[in-house]
Amino acid sequence: MSISSVILAGGQSRRLGQDKAFVEVGGQPLIERVLQVVRAVSDDVVIVTNAPERYERLGARLVSDIYPGKASLGGIYTGLVAAQGEQALVVGCDMPFLNLGLLRHMARLAAGYAVVIPRYDGYLEPLHAIYHRRCLPVMRAHLEADELRIAEVLGGLPARYVSAAEIDLYDPERLTFFNINTPEDLARAQTLAQLLDRQRALELAAPREGDEA
Repeated sequence: MSISSVILAGGQSRRLGQDKAFVEVGGQPLIERVLQVVRAVSDDVVIVTNAPERYERLGARLVSDIYPGKASLGGIYTGLVAAQGEQALVVGCDMPFLNLGLLRHMARLAAGYAVVIPRYDGYLEPLHAIYHRRCLPVMRAHLEADELRIAEVLGGLPARYVSAAEIDLYDPERLTFFNINTPEDLARAQTLAQLLDRQRALELAAPREGDEA
C-alpha cells in the first residue's frame, strides 16, 4: 500500500514572531527535521505552502492551497489531492520530535480506514494522522460550507483511533505531538533536542521497513 507524506507549512507564526518552518532546533531548521522523518516513511513527500520559493531547495513537491484561508482542513485537502499515494500521512512543519516508530505503526494500521488518528485524554491529533483519498469529497463539502472543524469531518468516516496505550508503546512522553508556537516552546525544544537527537539519529539510520537487508 502506497502512503505519501504531506507537510503543512502554512500559518503566520505570529506568536513566535518568525517563520517557524526555518527556525533551527538542534542546529537544523524545523522543516528539515520533519522532512528527514517523513522520508523514512514515504518516497512521495508534498509540502503545502503559499510561499513555494522558500522551499524549492528541499527537494519535495510543492503545492499551494486550493482553498486559501481555510485553516488546517484546507491544507490537508490540498495535500491529499496532490499525494501520489492512496493515503497520506499529514504532519505540521513545526513538530521537531516526530516518532518514527509510531508513524510506522500508524501506517501499518491504515488498510481499510479513511483516517488513522491518535486520540488520547479527549484530544485528537489531526496534524499527525493518515487520510485516505476517499476523504476528499467529504472534506470538499465542509470547505465549501466553511465548516472547518476537523472533528466534524471525521464524524462520517471510518476511522481507526490510535489509543493512548498504543502511543505510549512508542512515545510515552508523547513528544511526537509537541509543536512550536511560542518562544517558550522553542526554548523547550532546544533543551529536548540536546537529549533526544542521538536516539533520533540512530532511528533514522536504521533500514526502512520492507527494505532489503
